[in-house]
Amino acid sequence: MLLRAYAFGAFPMAESREDPELFWLDPDRRGIIPLNAVHVPHRLARTIRSGKFDVRIDTAFDAVIRACAAPRPGREDTWINERILELYGALFELGHCHSIECWRDGELAGGVYGVRLGSAFFGESMFSRIRDASKVALIHLAARLRAGGFRLFDTQFLTPHLAQFGALEISRAHYQRILAKAIREDCDFYSMPLDAPGAEVLQSITEIS
Repeated sequence: MLLRAYAFGAFPMAESREDPELFWLDPDRRGIIPLNAVHVPHRLARTIRSGKFDVRIDTAFDAVIRACAAPRPGREDTWINERILELYGALFELGHCHSIECWRDGELAGGVYGVRLGSAFFGESMFSRIRDASKVALIHLAARLRAGGFRLFDTQFLTPHLAQFGALEISRAHYQRILAKAIREDCDFYSMPLDAPGAEVLQSITEIS
């Protein structure tokens, strides 16, 4: 049912961590990152090239989603409840969820997770424990999606944080047209090597601003 909802453009959230219920969203305006126009700020590009973080794929999915659900300064509550943790854990076991993780000195420093369906990727949430960790994970994700032939990188909403990477807002009708094509196409999430260096990742991004 969850994958069918994504195929129709809807996604679930909870009112709070303690609320056992879910509600469905299908916003009038949708945030996306065009994969042919990803922006990488110069300072972040230097961090990516430096190899400051060890970037891994799908090695700690549960830790990533639980870190995204954890309270932090400025956001004491979350829309990720136990039901969402359970559902997305099941999707991960089926190969429809992925985590991109930044590690530093053997510790999980940040990451992002989302849902894959056809050539669409739906970014769900990210977190950082060290400066820039989630940003590095996001750029690695965008590079991987582009290399694998993905058509859609859905961010759900447009925020100032995401806008710095080239995210923009489109209408529901426009989003539905892109989505309908994307879910019918195959792509390869693992076409980029798991140990791709930062320079290779940046080569697949079209604009450094």
